[in-house]
Formats: sequence, C-alpha cells, structure tokens
Amino acid sequence: MKVDRVVLTGATGFIGSAVLRELCRLREERRGAFVVRAVGRRPPAGPTGVGPLAGAGHTGVDEWADADLADPRTLAGVCDGADVLLHLAALVAADEEACVAVNARGTEALMAEAVRAGVGRSVHLSTAAVYGLGPFRGIAVDEVVPAPVSPASRTRLAGEAHALAAGASVLRPGLVLGAGDRWAVPALAELLGAVPALWDGGRARTSLTAVEDLARLITHTGLTGALPGGRIWHAGHPEPVTLAALVAALAREGIVAAPERTLPLADCLEELRASATRLSPRQFSLLAEDFWFDSREVWRVADCPAGPGPLDRLAASAQWYRELFKGRADR
Repeated sequence: MKVDRVVLTGATGFIGSAVLRELCRLREERRGAFVVRAVGRRPPAGPTGVGPLAGAGHTGVDEWADADLADPRTLAGVCDGADVLLHLAALVAADEEACVAVNARGTEALMAEAVRAGVGRSVHLSTAAVYGLGPFRGIAVDEVVPAPVSPASRTRLAGEAHALAAGASVLRPGLVLGAGDRWAVPALAELLGAVPALWDGGRARTSLTAVEDLARLITHTGLTGALPGGRIWHAGHPEPVTLAALVAALAREGIVAAPERTLPLADCLEELRASATRLSPRQFSLLAEDFWFDSREVWRVADCPAGPGPLDRLAASAQWYRELFKGRADR
C-alpha cells in the first residue's frame, strides 16, 4: 500500500516526538514521499514544528489538526484522506475520569474516525503496565490475565479493546529510556536516593527499550504494514536488562551514584517506607523485581532490527538526564 498521509497523535510527547523525528528523517530520505498530519491540542515546536515553524529545512509536520481526545466531537475528520494512523497519545494521571475520557473514550472515537475514513493501517501504543503487579518472567502476550492497578493502566487496557476492534496493531513496551524520559530513570534515581543500595543484589530483570528503537518499530510498522493488525505485541528490546547492569550504566554516565551496599528486598521496603519519597512500594517493585516480557516476535515479524540495546544507547541521552537532574537539584 502506497502511503500518502500519516496521522500522528501524541507528537509533542516523549515517544511521539521521537516517532515524529523518525518520520521526518524517512520523509527527507524519500524526498517527501508522504505527508505528516499531527493531531493534538498544541502543535509541536522547534525543529519539528508545523510548516513554516519547521525552519528552512521544513522537517516538521505538514498539517496540524487541532483536536482533543477528551472531546470526541473535535476528532471529526482528523483521519480524512489518511492511509496510516499512529495513535501514541495517552494520559497518565491519577484522575480516573480524566483517564477514561482520553485513553478509553478518546481512543474509541479516534478509531471510529479511522474506520470511517478508510485508514488502511493503524498502530496503537499501549504499555506493559496493563499486566499489573509482577513479578513477570519472560511471559508471552496475555500469558497472564492483565490486572492493571492504576487509572492510567486500566483505561489504556480499555483503549486497547477499541484499537483491536478497529484492526490496529497494539504495542505494549515496558520501560522506555532516552531523552525526554521523565518517569523511568527519574523514578529509579529517586528510589536509589530513598534506598541507597543495590536491591536484592540487582538481580531483577526488566524489559527496556530505547526510545529511538521503539520509534523505529512504530514508524516501520505503520509505513510497511509488516505486522498483522488486530493483534497485541510486546515491544521491549528482546534481551531484558538486569537492575545491576542498568544502575552500573547510569553510574558510568554520571547520572546516578553507584550504591555501595546490597540489601534484601524486605529491608529495602522498610527503608522505603521510612523515607520521604513520594513513590510507592508498587512503583518500587516495578524496578526491584522481575518485570520482563518476551518481545522477540515483534522484531522478527516486523523485520525491523531491534538495535544494540537500551544501555548501549544511553550515552546519547546521558547529557539530557544529567541536565534534568541538575535542574531539579537547583530548584
């Protein structure tokens, strides 16, 4: 299928902006082979802006559709004339009703628009957090019944159902690292500050993905149709990463301090509860216990190289993380 127009939601977000950069790179490589229409409440700024905002190279989105997933009426027509929908927008918040409005009802309305407009391919970004509390060790898709515990995860699971019904390919990544990450590494750093130890010797394994590799997978899947629609896929790097290896890599880049002791998990939880951290034992368990998913199939079926791995990509985003933490310390 020839692709003339790609509709992208979440273009200003962490993963969405990486996908926009990849789309722009491919468009330059193919000399303007397709048009990018971003959908959202505010257009991307800077070098990936809209039209004239994109600068002399015009490397930004070509079209902007002003719409709000929380108000389905504003989505009318956003997929008209499109061949591909990349739905990456989501709300991560504690407010259940707000999450329902965006992640469930908003996704339902957007997918209905895609079906009405005859969009040929859709990719929907979800999260492995829909599985709920682990530990999980190399499970296949839905090998265990999803049991989400947060408003964001519950409503994103609900959104998956609407995407699948519309024939979308649904991707569930684990933790995503890279410039723009304001949850995974920042949470790890805060938890290390609260419990300065290598928890359980750092044996826990986690599904990680570098944002640039996930962006390649999303873009490749949308443009080529390499994945069968109406299915869920795990989208972590094929090789899980141990907590010890992750902390060591972050320490080498000067992002966190290397712990000088190890502690059993029970002792870690005691220290966590006695600390002033805002993060919960549930959030701690996501990093301190096994939380990895078999992701080999998606890269193989999509015929998309998985890349060297998130730790090998870390050097490219290390300065961003250092500046983020320095800015927080200065406040």
